[in-house]
Amino acid sequence: MDPFWPSETNSFRRFTPESLAAIEERIAKKKKQQAKVNRENKDKGVEEHKLTPQLDLKVCKKLPSLYGDLPVELIGEPLEDIDPYYSDHKTFMVINNRKTIFRFTAMPALFIVGPFNPVRKAAIKILIHS
Repeated sequence: MDPFWPSETNSFRRFTPESLAAIEERIAKKKKQQAKVNRENKDKGVEEHKLTPQLDLKVCKKLPSLYGDLPVELIGEPLEDIDPYYSDHKTFMVINNRKTIFRFTAMPALFIVGPFNPVRKAAIKILIHS
C-alpha cells in the first residue's frame, strides 16, 4: 500500500456533533491567528498564501477513485469534508450511490433546523437521490 494515497478507513468519517465542535475550534483558532498576523503585518504589506478548494472535489463532480471506495453504509450519510479547504468551514459532504459529491452547510437551516435534525437528514436524502 502506498503511504501517499489515502486509505479507505482514513478518508471517510461520519459528520457528528463532535466534528462540528472540532470545526468551530479550528475557526476560533484561525481567527486568533489571523488577528495576530494582521497586527504584526499591518505596516509590512505582506500577503499570505490562501488555500483554495480542490478542483477534483467540487460539488456535483464524481468522487475520484484516488480516495478509495466509499463504504456502503456511508452512502447518503453526512460525512466530514475531505477537502482541506473546508477544514475550517461549517460544511459537510454527502456522496450518493453514483459517487456524486454534494456539500451542505452545517449552519441551522431556516435558523431552526440543525444539521443533525431528522427532518433535514430526510430532505438531504431526497435531494441527493439519483
